[in-house]
Amino acid sequence: MTITAATPGTDEAGAAALGEQLIASATGRGRAAAQALVEEETVLAMRSVRRLLVVEGEDGPVCRWEGLMGRLYGLGLDDAQRAFLGLVLGMVGIGLHTLSAVQELDERRLLILMRAMPILAGNDRVAIGTRM
Repeated sequence: MTITAATPGTDEAGAAALGEQLIASATGRGRAAAQALVEEETVLAMRSVRRLLVVEGEDGPVCRWEGLMGRLYGLGLDDAQRAFLGLVLGMVGIGLHTLSAVQELDERRLLILMRAMPILAGNDRVAIGTRM
C-alpha cells in the first residue's frame, strides 16, 4: 500500500467521489465511521486529512484510520472539526476522545454521529429525528 500524496488545502469535488469509494471499501465499524466522515464533508475535503487517512488498497482507496492517531492537532482543523474527527476515530477504536466532546459539535455534526450509533450497534430499528 502507498499513501496518496497531497498538499494542504481543501478539495470538495474530489472528496465527494473519494467518499463513495471509501464507504464501498469499508466494513463494520469502519463503514459507519467512513459514512459519518463523508456525510460531514468538511473534514474529508481537507488534503491534510486525506494525506494521512487514505491509502491505495488492492481495489482502490481505503481508510487507514491509525494514520490519524496523534495528529489531530496538526491537521489545521477547527475545534468542532477536531472534536468530530476524534469521535469518529473512537468509532473504529482509535483515540481517547470522551463523549463530552459533543459539546463542540453543531447540530448537523451531532445528528451525523447520532445516526452512526445504531449502525455501530448493528441495530437498524432505532430512528433518529426531532423530539416531539
